[in-house]
Amino acid sequence: MKVVREEGYMRHESMIVPEGLSFIVPLAVAVAVAFFYDIHILAVFLLLLLLFVVNFFRNPERVFQGEERALLSPADGRVIRVDDEASHELLDESCRKISIFMNVFNVHVNRAPCSGVIESIRYKKGEFLSAGKDAASEQNEKNAVVIRTGGGRKLVTVQVAGLIARRIVCWVKEGMEVRKGERFGMIRFGSRLDVFLPRDASVSVKVGDKVRAGETPIGYWP
Repeated sequence: MKVVREEGYMRHESMIVPEGLSFIVPLAVAVAVAFFYDIHILAVFLLLLLLFVVNFFRNPERVFQGEERALLSPADGRVIRVDDEASHELLDESCRKISIFMNVFNVHVNRAPCSGVIESIRYKKGEFLSAGKDAASEQNEKNAVVIRTGGGRKLVTVQVAGLIARRIVCWVKEGMEVRKGERFGMIRFGSRLDVFLPRDASVSVKVGDKVRAGETPIGYWP
């Protein structure tokens, strides 16, 4: 596979992700119009909605300075499942699975758990069950991204759509090189991320833990 590094393609460093502008700009105009015509109740409602949308599409900087072996959380949210006996169709061996639930108030930009090359991307249509349910991993619309490290190890991050989240966004493509903590996509309006690690990788989180994308180690390479 040819490895490519497209800086422009991966440049999503603005405070608000571009995907949010199509929601933010019309709402801002609507707020201005409502205030101009003194429709105060509507104006306040629209202003609150605008603040919620701006907050949802925020894109803060994250810096990790811990161990090189660390595998970082790909999402902000809460760990809802840790499975030491799992499998994934894009991996040739049994693996460990960590599921992270993102509510509507979490940052929704997803980040690479480790550095490597995007070996494959598999999008699959499906249902829109509540992302907190275990069945969501199998039945919901999802997008799997396989990262292969320079040492030949592989892990999979799966963006899973939820009951409200109806849009999975992926900013990378096959053959691209990504760095640990680099942004690779997002899911609109609440969902989950499933991470599949090799069996020889350790897990450093438990159910109920809160994690931050690009900052919190969820496991370590051996």
